[in-house]
Amino acid sequence: MDRVRDSSASVAGEAVELVRVCRAEYRAIGRLTERLRPTRQSIRTLQTQFPHLPPSTLLSIFSQEYQKRMKRSMVRHHAPDVVKEYYQRYRSEAKTRPAAPLLLELANQVDLSPALLARLIVECFLEERQASVAASRHVLNNMLREPYLIPDLLLAKHVEQCTVNDCCYGPLVDCIKHAIGLEHEDLLRDKLRERNLSFLDENQLRSKGYDKTPDIILEVPIAVDGHIVHWIESKASFGDDHSHHTYLNEQFWSYCNRSDPKYSQ
Repeated sequence: MDRVRDSSASVAGEAVELVRVCRAEYRAIGRLTERLRPTRQSIRTLQTQFPHLPPSTLLSIFSQEYQKRMKRSMVRHHAPDVVKEYYQRYRSEAKTRPAAPLLLELANQVDLSPALLARLIVECFLEERQASVAASRHVLNNMLREPYLIPDLLLAKHVEQCTVNDCCYGPLVDCIKHAIGLEHEDLLRDKLRERNLSFLDENQLRSKGYDKTPDIILEVPIAVDGHIVHWIESKASFGDDHSHHTYLNEQFWSYCNRSDPKYSQ
C-alpha cells in the first residue's frame, strides 16, 4: 500500500472527510518540516507548498513529525549543563532586553519547542527559589497552564508567549487536541445512531467494569469492505506508519484479544 491517511472532521457537524496522501508526498512534507519551527508561519509555509491538502491535515502531519524531531534531540537539551546554560542565557538577556521575546528567540536558536524550553526555564527558576527542594510536578504544570502563578512577572510573560506561539506542545495545544478528540467521538456516535447501529461507548463500558476499552464496541458486528468489525477506536490525528504501529502495540491488539470472539478463549 502506497498511501497513508487522515480521517478528519470539521466543526459544525459537517461530514467526516477522509484525506489520502501518497507516501512520496508524505515524505516531501516530512523533509520540509525538518527546517520549520512550531509556529503559525510554518503552517502557512506548508499550505503554500501543498495547497490541495486541508490545513488540519498539514498541521497534524507537521505536529507528529516535529514531535519525532524533539524526541530525537531531547537527551541533548535535558543535559544538566545545557539546561543551566539556557537558564543563565535567559536571565542575562532579561536584564538587558526585558521587552524582547527572549524565550521564543532562544528556542529558535537552539531548535527546541518554545513550550518545552519554557518548562525547563520555569523548573530552573523554581529550583533556584527553593534551594535544594525540587519543584513538584503539580506546581510546575499549574504554572505552565496559568503563567500568572509564576512569582516573576517578566518570566510569566515570556512563558505565556511560548504557550501561545507553540502549535505542537504546551497546555494550550493539549486542550485543543482534547477538544478535537471529543468532537470526533461525538461525530462517531452520531454516525452510528444515524445508521441505527447498536453500540456501547467508552463511558458505558467503564461503568460495566471494563478498565481499558475502545471508544465503541458494536453490540452487533458489521461488515466493512469484507471485514467483520466488532469495535471502533477514534483517533483525531494523521494515520502515518509510525502512529499505526504504536497504536497497534499499545492499544489495538489488546482490544482484539478482549473484544473479538475469534481471539477470545
